[in-house]
Amino acid sequence: MIQKVSAPASVNLIFDHKRRKSFPKHLLWEGKVHKITKIGLHHTYRDGRTLYHVFSVSSESLFFRLVLNTDNLSWLVEEISDGLPD
Repeated sequence: MIQKVSAPASVNLIFDHKRRKSFPKHLLWEGKVHKITKIGLHHTYRDGRTLYHVFSVSSESLFFRLVLNTDNLSWLVEEISDGLPD
C-alpha cells in the first residue's frame, strides 16, 4: 500500500568521489534506522529558487520517496510503500 507522508527524517548521504555520485545510505525515520539497499530513480526540480533532489529508494521491506531541500538541507519522507497492493 502506498501512503503519502511528508514527514521530516534524518538521512546519511554518501558522496563517492570516484564515480562523482551522491546517494542516501541510511534513513532514520520514526525512531527506526532503515538501511537503504537499492536506489531507484533520482531527479531534481525547482520551486522558485529552491532546488529539490528526489530519491526513490528501498530498504529490505519498504520503499521510500525521499526529498532533499537544498535551501535548508532538510529531508522529508514524502511517500512510503510496503509493496503490497492497496
